[in-house]
Amino acid sequence: MARIGIRNALFQIHDSRLAHVSPRTCDQQALNGGMSTEFDIFLAGQPGLEPLLAQEARDHGFADPQPTAGGVTTRGPWSEVWRANLTLRGAGRVLVRIGSFRAFHLAQLDKRARKFDWAAFLRPDIPVRVEATCRNSKIYHDRAARQRVERAITETLGAPIQPEAAIRVLVRIEDDLVTLSLDTSGEPLHRRGHKEAVGKAPMRETLAALFLRECGYDGQEPVLDPMCGSGTFLLEAAEIAAGLHPGRSREFAFEHFAGFDTAAWGAMTQSAPEIAPETAPQIRFYGSDRDDGAIRGASANAKRAGVADWCQFSRAPVGEVQRPDGPPGLVIVNPPYGARIGNRKLLFSLYGSFGQIMRERFAGWRVGLITSDGGLAKACDLPFTSGPPVSFGGLKVKLYKTGAL
Repeated sequence: MARIGIRNALFQIHDSRLAHVSPRTCDQQALNGGMSTEFDIFLAGQPGLEPLLAQEARDHGFADPQPTAGGVTTRGPWSEVWRANLTLRGAGRVLVRIGSFRAFHLAQLDKRARKFDWAAFLRPDIPVRVEATCRNSKIYHDRAARQRVERAITETLGAPIQPEAAIRVLVRIEDDLVTLSLDTSGEPLHRRGHKEAVGKAPMRETLAALFLRECGYDGQEPVLDPMCGSGTFLLEAAEIAAGLHPGRSREFAFEHFAGFDTAAWGAMTQSAPEIAPETAPQIRFYGSDRDDGAIRGASANAKRAGVADWCQFSRAPVGEVQRPDGPPGLVIVNPPYGARIGNRKLLFSLYGSFGQIMRERFAGWRVGLITSDGGLAKACDLPFTSGPPVSFGGLKVKLYKTGAL
């Protein structure tokens, strides 16, 4: 059921305005897949944190980003699709709408899908998979709709259909309007490409980046995580401070689309300024954990990410965490919740100890804590305010944050 919910959220790229666009107009838009053509772009994000993702997209100069259920809508040419994948930390995927048309029965779907110019977007030598959903339409059978589009692609373009193909064609039929989109990311964007060591309940990088933003972090202050696990918060914070693109270490599905401009993409990926000693972050990022394996893994992750020079990891329980020298900054932590990891009754003392350490040693610092249990957050005895509930690992978690202590 969770997979179905995520898939439906991704399809939110198709807004109600499309219902008033004629099939002829949409077909003409689809036939022009050139670099200058503008598309509707959907930045899939974590439900509950859409405004933060919209804020990030706005800060990066994307056109009129608007939060909607499950993500953010914007618009732009292929270069903006590439840039979203490369630079946005909070987006989980980037989808692009490539065309739409009306269909009231399967035969009509079959006919119009065969007329669609798949060659403008897909390559005949690259396998694809098709995913379809139907809602409030005369075509109501998802599998039958998917099969019609699959046959149209294979018989007009020649591209093979494979269930596990990296290239995804998304077909949404709602109110008899068929909308076609491409997943331009491939692997989810939280897979940055350099964090190999993970803990028992790892925080996704995209979610960590949005929580950092919600705490007001802008790359100008130190960050400390006293239960750092694989180091996700610290790696994200250090990369933000260093100006590193989150997608710099991986490839994307759009690199295998028809007409992909390798030279233009190469110029974009090389546009980030190199980090020289005089421009390197002067702040530091501190991680500690009671588990030796976690510290080794976090250190290795930081090295692969290219931020090891600014990160310091040490083995220590929460009660031994000391305030670093220098200016105050942000303490952010994702402790056990007792739902999947840890005994809830025993966790009250852990949360209480954490809160005491913060009050006694971290005056002037801000605190952010993620948990699914408001009672445990209250045990910290810190002046928390809580954010919206966010789905994480089958639970609903909230960010509890303070101002300067």
